[in-house]
Formats: sequence, structure tokens, C-alpha cells
Amino acid sequence: MTIYIDPPVWPGHGHVWSHLVSDVSYDELHAFADGLGVPRRAFERDHYDIPSHRYGDVVAAGAVEVSSREVVRLLHGAGLRRRKEPGRADRADRSGGASRSGDRQPRNS
Repeated sequence: MTIYIDPPVWPGHGHVWSHLVSDVSYDELHAFADGLGVPRRAFERDHYDIPSHRYGDVVAAGAVEVSSREVVRLLHGAGLRRRKEPGRADRADRSGGASRSGDRQPRNS
């Protein structure tokens, strides 16, 4: 199992954030986040938003540090990238519903 995290450079809501992703499945990503006590509400479409103060904990737990560009490349390569739907609010997409918690596997190229 490999989970990846980019540097905390994304500002929002008074904090700076990282993105936590899997290149295998959402189930793998959810299991890793659950093990760290990251709330499901931090999941947004295809990644978890991790505040900068948790970055060290996530890396210590085994997440591999990569660039933000690499996070996007990994998601695309695995077929797990989900773009924001036009007109849809960010929080509405964080419900953790069944449509995103499935065990989607990467596409074979």
C-alpha cells in the first residue's frame, strides 16, 4: 500500500492544506485516513485535505511525499481523478456517500 501527500501549500479557511491520495483505490485511501483519525468530511472527490499541522503525522505514518503535480499525475494514471462538477459546492461533495467510497481499481492501459 502506498499513499501520497503533497506539500502544505493550498490556502483555505485560515489554514494551509496538503492533498492525500492513493494510486490504487479509494478504499485504500479511506483506510489510511481512518487509521490516522482523519474525518471523512475531509475527503473531497478524490483526495483528503490535510491541514499543515498534521503533515508530519501523515508522513510518519507512511505517506510518501510528492509534488502537487505528481499527485495529479498519480490520480490520472490510476483512473481515480474526479474533477469538480460545475456549479457544485465544495462541501456538498464531501459527504462520503457510496458513490465515492467504493473500491474503484485503476484502469489497465
